[in-house]
Amino acid sequence: MKIMEIPLFGPMFRFNDASIYWALHILSDGRRLGRKKLAETVGIGEGSMRRIIDTLKEWNFIAVKQTGITITRAGQAFLTQIPIRVVDVELGGSTVGDYSQSILVMGVASKIHNGMQQRDAGIKVGATGCTTVVIRDGVLMIPPDWNIDERTPELAYKIRKDTGITQNDVIIVGSANVKTLAVEAAINAAFELI
Repeated sequence: MKIMEIPLFGPMFRFNDASIYWALHILSDGRRLGRKKLAETVGIGEGSMRRIIDTLKEWNFIAVKQTGITITRAGQAFLTQIPIRVVDVELGGSTVGDYSQSILVMGVASKIHNGMQQRDAGIKVGATGCTTVVIRDGVLMIPPDWNIDERTPELAYKIRKDTGITQNDVIIVGSANVKTLAVEAAINAAFELI
């Protein structure tokens, strides 16, 4: 999935679609944030955040006032049409890195083979990787063959309960030694599926 087209010529962008999505997600709780705080939370520079803000403002996805930046109804609607949701799942020893971020991707389970593509998407952005979770024949799995239901039933129960994962969905857990990289890894891997 592409949110913003990157120009072929001119200055290089130091952000990507994951940065744009994460900025909107952060604003989606209704808080007002300044550009500097939003840039820090997303993990990009203020110049890059300025470019994102200008674009989102042009699209009417955010409102910028002296008191801060807020998401608009159009921005909220845009977020809800993207078939991913931020979820809170910790896989413990199944991830490598100090931080992790989980993303539920709806309706794409048939695109998952062995999880290597998602791992590689995480590594490509500088994270330690991504771990993929799917349901195959009713069993919660880390592809290709790690049966979570059998090996850690408490974790399997918690994943199902906390995320609402269905047979058609995928959970991607990005992991890294920096929180912003874990987020970027998970969202990038998710965007490659949709």
